[in-house]
Amino acid sequence: MLTVHTVAELRAQVARWKQAGDRIAFVPTMGNLHAGHLQLIARARTAAPRTVASVFVNPLQFGPNEDFERYPRTLPDDRAKLEAAGCDLLFAPDVPEMYPRGRDAFTTVSVPGLNALLDGEFRPGHFDGVATVVSLLFHQVQPDIAVFGEKDWQQLQVIRRMVGDLQMPIAILGHPTARDADGLAMSSRNQYLSADERRVAPEIHRTLVDVTGSLAAGSRDYAGLQQGAMARLSAAGFAPQYVQIRAPNLSDPAPDATEWVVLVAAFLGRTRLIDNRYLCL
Repeated sequence: MLTVHTVAELRAQVARWKQAGDRIAFVPTMGNLHAGHLQLIARARTAAPRTVASVFVNPLQFGPNEDFERYPRTLPDDRAKLEAAGCDLLFAPDVPEMYPRGRDAFTTVSVPGLNALLDGEFRPGHFDGVATVVSLLFHQVQPDIAVFGEKDWQQLQVIRRMVGDLQMPIAILGHPTARDADGLAMSSRNQYLSADERRVAPEIHRTLVDVTGSLAAGSRDYAGLQQGAMARLSAAGFAPQYVQIRAPNLSDPAPDATEWVVLVAAFLGRTRLIDNRYLCL
């Protein structure tokens, strides 16, 4: 596996692959890789002859009181995992390489509507940071396909809307959420949980399973189901920010809907966890 740290090196290798007629599948990450990330690499390898991954902790998507400084940076371990998974190229730039004029002077990308609801309400500016860095990476890597996990459902919708609106010739593939045996969605932030918190954390997934079970059984009392799930999480020790039942595109579900996604964000101690569950009848 080739590891590069500059856009010039990246583009030189991409140009060689493009000249040879190879298609490229891309997996952007912030590093601290776990089994869920490696599933994305495996999916990418089935989609195109060449696979590129990036590791970049993007300051634009962290709020002033969030964990940018303490976010785990484990590049040597990440590189070893990617190489073992069969990745062809790792792009690992630093902040000046990505934002040479500084983060505050950089052109940004915004996806109106999707950027301000759910997580966007509680993390102002987060999805503008996501859209900006993903747009930038897409221009640098020039992939034919990009693979994202469905754990951050809202992020996936933001990226799909951006790609469609800006007419980028990139197919966006969503991959199902990777989970531990007890149902907890895999996340780099899970390592922040104490032992006691880790035992409680799967209650998020169990709550999602029960809400979607109620929908499948015919309940359409969206407000009641949301309120009940919030109360359940609070009683378990979480500080929930939202439980929302939405259409897959994150609009409000119609009364006769047959597809939903139930989304949750909640703090457990100091750790913010998100998860979702999709249901189609």
